[in-house]
Amino acid sequence: MVALAHRLVAHRVFQGFIIGVILLAGVLAGVETDPALVTAWSPWLHWLNRAILAVFTLEILLKLTACGREPRRYFADGWNVFDCLIVALCFLPAAGPFAAVLRLSRVLRLLRLVSALPKLQLLVGALLKSLSAMGYVSLLLALMFYVYAVAGVHLFGQADPADFGSLPAALFTLFRVVTLDNWGDAFERVATAVPGLVVTLYFVTFIVLGTMIILNLFIGIVMNSMAEMHRELEENRAPAAPAATVTAALDAVETQLAALQRQVRAARVDAGRLVPPTPGATD
Repeated sequence: MVALAHRLVAHRVFQGFIIGVILLAGVLAGVETDPALVTAWSPWLHWLNRAILAVFTLEILLKLTACGREPRRYFADGWNVFDCLIVALCFLPAAGPFAAVLRLSRVLRLLRLVSALPKLQLLVGALLKSLSAMGYVSLLLALMFYVYAVAGVHLFGQADPADFGSLPAALFTLFRVVTLDNWGDAFERVATAVPGLVVTLYFVTFIVLGTMIILNLFIGIVMNSMAEMHRELEENRAPAAPAATVTAALDAVETQLAALQRQVRAARVDAGRLVPPTPGATD
């Protein structure tokens, strides 16, 4: 039973079926946002949600069965715990104070794609692993925002009070600049009131530092984390190959030893037939 459950949950057809059910759950979550469709297809939506919940529950039971007498191995994986929480939330009653939680849990079912697709797990794991390094880059970005915002208030506050009249306004303007969201409008208003290279240097240096350097650091950190996780996965898989090789070699040696033992026994039998009986041995 354990071996059958393990083969079933590891089969590509079963995994593809689960991914299809997850996508169907996501489509149903979108359909349920339209009151007209909910009214017209209410019975079908109800039974489809029941069927999806049954499939997810069966999947969890099969994975637990595949773990045999050690079900804690299933819960050792954080993604499996995440799947169990989402499925458990779907069992809440559809009416009463839990109605909103149930609707939210149906949307969260789509996040099970992360646990179903290893590549997405690698990406999410890299993002989580890079949070500590991102904290320092975020601190550097916040420091740069603050310095440029204070400088902008002193330099352009009177000329353009709408964009740089206060520290919050300057911070919001710089956020628009770093995201390249119509930053040219703010530049033109300030450049019209404050002639010279100060405005150009202010905006150009902020865009270069904020957009082309610091924000690219975030991408570099995530890519580095993904490379580290991929290397760790390869290192974890690497010992499996030598172990399999050693096991195969040991099996071959045992086979050869068994063959040699058979040959030795056969040789002893033949030698016993060739040696004549000693005189008096029959007395």
